Amino acid sequence: MHNVVEDLKEKFHKALLSAFPELEQDLEPISIEVVQSTNDRFGHYQCNSAMKLTKTLQKNPRQIAESILNHVDPSPQIAKLEVSGPGFINITISPDYISNTVQEILDDTHLGIETPKHKQRIIVEFSSPNTAKELHVGHLRSTIIGDALARVFEFLGQDVLRLNHIGDWGTSFGMLIAYLKEEHPKILTGEQNTDLSLLVTWYKASKKRFDENPEFKKRSQLEVVALQGGNATSLKAWNIICDISRKAYQEIYDLLDVKLTERGESFYNPMLADTISDLESKGLIEVSYGAKCIFQPQFKNRDGDPMPLMLQKSDGGYGYDTTDMAAMRHRTQEEKADRIIVITDAGQSQHFQMVHGASIKAGYIDPETQQFDHVPFGMVLAPDGKKFRTRSGETERLADLLYTAIDKAKEIMKERNPTMDTKERESIAKALGIGAVKYADLSCHRTSDYTFSYDRMLRFEGNTAVFLMYAYVRVASIKRKIRADIEEVSKNHKIHLEHPSEVALGMHLLQFVETLDQVTTDLLPNRLTDYLYALAEKFNAFYRDCKVEGSPQQGSRLLLCETVARTMKQGLHLLGVETVERM
Repeated sequence: MHNVVEDLKEKFHKALLSAFPELEQDLEPISIEVVQSTNDRFGHYQCNSAMKLTKTLQKNPRQIAESILNHVDPSPQIAKLEVSGPGFINITISPDYISNTVQEILDDTHLGIETPKHKQRIIVEFSSPNTAKELHVGHLRSTIIGDALARVFEFLGQDVLRLNHIGDWGTSFGMLIAYLKEEHPKILTGEQNTDLSLLVTWYKASKKRFDENPEFKKRSQLEVVALQGGNATSLKAWNIICDISRKAYQEIYDLLDVKLTERGESFYNPMLADTISDLESKGLIEVSYGAKCIFQPQFKNRDGDPMPLMLQKSDGGYGYDTTDMAAMRHRTQEEKADRIIVITDAGQSQHFQMVHGASIKAGYIDPETQQFDHVPFGMVLAPDGKKFRTRSGETERLADLLYTAIDKAKEIMKERNPTMDTKERESIAKALGIGAVKYADLSCHRTSDYTFSYDRMLRFEGNTAVFLMYAYVRVASIKRKIRADIEEVSKNHKIHLEHPSEVALGMHLLQFVETLDQVTTDLLPNRLTDYLYALAEKFNAFYRDCKVEGSPQQGSRLLLCETVARTMKQGLHLLGVETVERM
């Protein structure tokens, strides 16, 4: 199945050049704009290019539109074309074409979506917590936005590497190792076990001691040197700390059904000195107050002075800038990435702009063939509109937030269906609770802050995961009621759409691929949530207007319902939301 918008762009581009052959001489390629109509009265799509060509062609936009329309080749895809307003071309897709394409979607395990002949290597970096610290509500957005984007690219057939760039190196480890050696030495020898919550407590204590005790600060700095130098005892202690953290993170990743390849800062440590040498050999490094920096004229501080990307401090130490430059070099030169996507909070936008600019100057990224995207996101706010924190003022632990969502979903299920088997209720509550949290986040424009509310995200109405699942469950209910075997129905019936509500629903199913293509372009998962919400609403309108059971069109309508269910299931899966068969 082709993307209808792309098909129409091709048809209208050909018609434009047939109507105005002189445009072929233009050095600038002519782009055709075709968009989905915002109102069904104006057809399914609109071509808006005529207005943009008024100056070039020295003609009235309506005349241009009519000339284009007269040169569009006849096609079974298009039922009607008309010029409206100042020069819009309204396009109505043929009901037969819609019916046949929905049938193709149903008959194909991949929903009729073609995979590319040449895969892109896409690296998605997300989640990225710091070792010896707990995953908190701030990690929620990076983790689920990154997972959703990775799932979309994977479904579209790209070669995706999901990276967890963990903060597992640097001064904080020197502090923690020095503290544990003095206070809890058996942890570092492996003689005594512990968990992440205790490790976090000890980390806070080590930070306090580091800030207040110059002797301890010196010992901590020596531990960093020993660790960076590969001291066996230090590395063993470091590995133990990392393993405790890794185990705690994995519990949450399993709960969220998120898969990641860990590649922390430590992975790039052996590459740092060589990366700096490479940048020096290319004449990009300037020494400023003893520090090795890259300056780019477009980046200035508040006083208008040049802002450095600092690759080596005056004391010889390295920082985030160094690691991220080494990571960019490794990902393009060793991993052969065609596209790199990094998901972090909006506060790091300038940092990644600087790294991207420096990487282009260094030749690590070829802007003609390789793409880098920093994907920023806003904050999660508490119901009072402030930062999401516990009563004691601590940042909310992500594990607590997720388990609370499951418990609240369990209460709702018990109230709605008290006779349901306990095991089934718990399974459904887990899917609903986790799904509700993910969907509520992803349905917001990612650059905006959003207010976290269990009550709102678990509602059965409005743009929520529960509302969408209810539409999905309704299809399962229709099949159970009719006792329909879809494979048997498919042998004897084909999809044929006639009623306006059927046609509108079918047309929306065709636009699933357009939505996914849009998500890969602007990296906004809310495009997909908006699509699925509209799918649920159009299905409910169809269900209201078109009888399924016992109607002359029962076979066709059952197959249409099945196509909706499969598209809804796949769409929710791409958001990381698990569907349930009943509620």
